[in-house]
Amino acid sequence: MAEEAANKARGYKSTLSNPNTSDEAKQHAKEVLENELGEGDVKLSDEGGKDPGNVARGLKAAINNPNVSEEGKKSAQEKLDNM
Repeated sequence: MAEEAANKARGYKSTLSNPNTSDEAKQHAKEVLENELGEGDVKLSDEGGKDPGNVARGLKAAINNPNVSEEGKKSAQEKLDNM
């Protein structure tokens, strides 16, 4: 039962962050989260930071991707060097 509520909450939270969703649908999702699912303050993103290992892997992938511009590769390398 708790898993079902968590899945519903995830769906409503994704509605809030989806740019293709109408304002009316977003308002409904926010109301459901606040009232029915007891989420209180609705957060659009998780509070934890990004996993540094995943970030580094993504930057390395961008550096080696032939579809990324030289400017993008340079930016990715700078970010990787600053980690």
